[in-house]
Amino acid sequence: MGLSAAPGCRAGERGPRWRRPWKLLALGLLSASSVLAAAPGAGAMSREEKRRLGNQVLEMFDHAYSNYMEHAYPADELMPLTCRGRVRGQEPSRGDVDDALGKFSLTLIDTLDTLVVLNKTKEFEEAVKKVIKDVNLDNDIVVSVFETNIRVLGGLLGGHSVAIMLKEKGEYMQWYNGELLHMAKELGYKLLPAFNTTSGLPYPRVNLKFGVRHPEARTGTETDTCTACAGTLILEFAALSRFTGTSIFEEYARKALDFIWEKRQRSSNLVGVTINIHTGDWVRKDSGVGAGIDSYYEYLLKAYVLLGDDSFLERFNTHYDAIMRYISQPPLLLDVHIHKPMLNARTWMDSLLAFFPGLQVLKGDIRPAIETHEMLYQVIKKHNFLPEAFTTDFRVHWAQHPLRPEFAESTYFLYKATGDPYYLEVGKTLIENLNKYARVPCGFAAMKDVRTGSHEDRMDSFFLAEMFKYLYLLFADKEDMIFDIEDYIFTTEAHLLPLWLSTTNQTISKKNTSTEYTELDDSNFDWTCPNTQILFPNDPMFAQSIREPLKNVVDKSCPRGISRAEESLGSGPKPPLRARDFMASNPEHLEILKKMGVSLIHLKDGRVQLVQHAVQAASSLDAEDGLRFMQEMIELSSQQQKEQQLPPRAVQIVSHPFFGRVVLTAGPAQFGMDLSKHKAGTRGFVATIKPYNGCSEITNPEAVKEKIALMQRGQCMFAEKARNIQKAGAIGGIVIDDNEGSSSDTAPLFQMAGDGKNTDDITIPMLFLFNKEGNIILDAIREYEAVEVLLSDKAKDRDLEMENMDQKSSESDAHKPNSEEAPSDSQDAGAVGEEPEGGGESSAVGDPDPLSAASTASASVSMAKEDPHTSGPAEASAPEPACTPGDSQLQEQNTQTEATSKAHWDSKVQPMESILADWNEDIEAFEMMEKDEL
Repeated sequence: MGLSAAPGCRAGERGPRWRRPWKLLALGLLSASSVLAAAPGAGAMSREEKRRLGNQVLEMFDHAYSNYMEHAYPADELMPLTCRGRVRGQEPSRGDVDDALGKFSLTLIDTLDTLVVLNKTKEFEEAVKKVIKDVNLDNDIVVSVFETNIRVLGGLLGGHSVAIMLKEKGEYMQWYNGELLHMAKELGYKLLPAFNTTSGLPYPRVNLKFGVRHPEARTGTETDTCTACAGTLILEFAALSRFTGTSIFEEYARKALDFIWEKRQRSSNLVGVTINIHTGDWVRKDSGVGAGIDSYYEYLLKAYVLLGDDSFLERFNTHYDAIMRYISQPPLLLDVHIHKPMLNARTWMDSLLAFFPGLQVLKGDIRPAIETHEMLYQVIKKHNFLPEAFTTDFRVHWAQHPLRPEFAESTYFLYKATGDPYYLEVGKTLIENLNKYARVPCGFAAMKDVRTGSHEDRMDSFFLAEMFKYLYLLFADKEDMIFDIEDYIFTTEAHLLPLWLSTTNQTISKKNTSTEYTELDDSNFDWTCPNTQILFPNDPMFAQSIREPLKNVVDKSCPRGISRAEESLGSGPKPPLRARDFMASNPEHLEILKKMGVSLIHLKDGRVQLVQHAVQAASSLDAEDGLRFMQEMIELSSQQQKEQQLPPRAVQIVSHPFFGRVVLTAGPAQFGMDLSKHKAGTRGFVATIKPYNGCSEITNPEAVKEKIALMQRGQCMFAEKARNIQKAGAIGGIVIDDNEGSSSDTAPLFQMAGDGKNTDDITIPMLFLFNKEGNIILDAIREYEAVEVLLSDKAKDRDLEMENMDQKSSESDAHKPNSEEAPSDSQDAGAVGEEPEGGGESSAVGDPDPLSAASTASASVSMAKEDPHTSGPAEASAPEPACTPGDSQLQEQNTQTEATSKAHWDSKVQPMESILADWNEDIEAFEMMEKDEL
């Protein structure tokens, strides 16, 4: 927002004269900060360097914008790694992230006023014409009310604001007749059905064509929304009402804000993250200034600035007092429980709180703004970007970085408030890191992992809407601008709304007399109208003196000291165990869990349950690590559940005697061939690989080439398995769960994730089968040797022609003497192996040839039910031991074991007819699955 509207001063005047005190205040701030700029050692940046960096920002914007227009438009967003547009429904679902996409050229609308800020008026005029001509807002698609409001409605209003400004200047946009405003009003009406609740809080999603709760809307059943989602509407909705004279939009947004205010926790004056839109009950009772709440606070203060309503300032100050009392732990901002605000709710911070120092500047509370900003900058210097979340000791919690602009926003406001050239150097660092690590040939790619530098194929619209706007303004002088930025307020998406709206079409009473306010200490309002003496108390080194103690805060805290758990496991410090790295089969991981007070319980369906008892931890630090681990595991599980919404895939056995009648439900992979786009699927015979875990180079490539490889889960990443079998010549892969008895009937499917690196090199399809379904294929191999399967997105029609030919062949074989069948049955039985009593586990683990073990083991489905501990590849997953003098003895023992196993099974021989009969129940079940089309 323009600095003229910076600190939250009470607006005593109205009309054109009302804007002038903001200008005087801005001049006062900048004149005071000029002392800093000239301070010894401040290292003032030359005008030439600022100009060079400003031009560099323009070139970066051109690179991103031109690639979007060339490769993506009219799609909503650019996919910079594959140089194409992201169209919702044509790409794999990303869950809630995709709710921002509405097939309305999101990036172009979001970028409109950025073009004018960057002096690209000709491009702006062309862009407005494209939006008017091409954008359709009547799509049958469900979108986020919050995202659509701040990005699309805000983008249209921001575009309209600068369009009428340019038209008044007389050179550009002379043809413009409010077309963007008409589109904004149309969109506003499409969002209104979401407010059809008793509370006035909007549903989180709405169908652009059918609204909410309409039979065809596919939305309207939600009960919860985030506080920011419901509380970040007032600027756009009020501006729409003021521009058009239609008061209903502002009325609805005010009602939502009023309801949230009334439901605040009265003793702490904090609000939770998630609220029930019907009852007003808090669903998530943790409170902070980051994701889920952030822009609610921002819009209370900015609504006061734009609309001049004192009630918004009073609410903001009440909340701000609570934030500084409970959440602010300089330089950290930690979530707390709204009912027990002295108790921290989590041990990590998310990157969205990076906006808060900028809001504190607007509030006028400079010292904590400088402290938090400096802490964030130290994290960036360590990781090049701000991770999506990081712990209190500054370790990466969530490694992604989708090119968020909040830190650049706060950097801009701090520079404008202090004039300290230090913040120009911070901006220079941001520019260098973007060009060095995020720039790709078709734009700028989000970081999938800030630690490895891997990319994600996304460039969100807010990158163009906000990042380049703040960076350009950071280095631009007043003469570089074609209009006065101080005449506008920034929305949370950095869209420009003119301050003169405060006196236009005032259809709402200024004071909400029905709202009660908590009596606060007068000191809560000391910072409401700051002056230069308070901000910089006669000390030109004020800002530097605040930053200096924080220079090494990250390096001092990370890595931290060795806990007793770490000491017991090694001689040096080790990073704490992360949920994504945890393997239940790793003894060291289990020992670490024990030290952290975490117990592991194996469930019957193959899953594991984790329970933490902090009192059982080795130390308080280990207990803290255990709590963080449990939080990570819950979030990881929640993320996996969202990913599970994608449809499952199918493994269909098409060879004799199944001919497509057996269809196994399989989980997809986030890498490799997308079977939903290859309707024919991948068909081939299956082969078991050596080593069976697939975690190293395949030693039997001749058996795997041009076949679909079978392997066991565990020991390494799924992507590593895929690369190894692809290198060996496999045309596809099936990973079989190593949890005995797990089944898709009782456990939810999940996607096989990548390894955090670029997986574009994997081109073959990969599917996951639970243990029960995987054993069906393994049993078929033991019985028929040559088993052919089809990997596809859903089951295909059975091969009736081959089935009929097989039936005729069977009738012909029935006339042969029975004596010819006996040796065959005997041979089949001899090829069947079972775990011998008393020593099966050692033989399976120690067998030097997993494929050989597989070839001597067999069991039909019915037999597997009788004895679920059948020996086979599923138990041969341990790494092959290194050669030692004891190897010969182990091989001799294995030979004896196999002989025992063979003799043991000879007494359990079943004729072929009985084995096939046992398949009937399963075949019927899978035929039902086939009818359901998976």
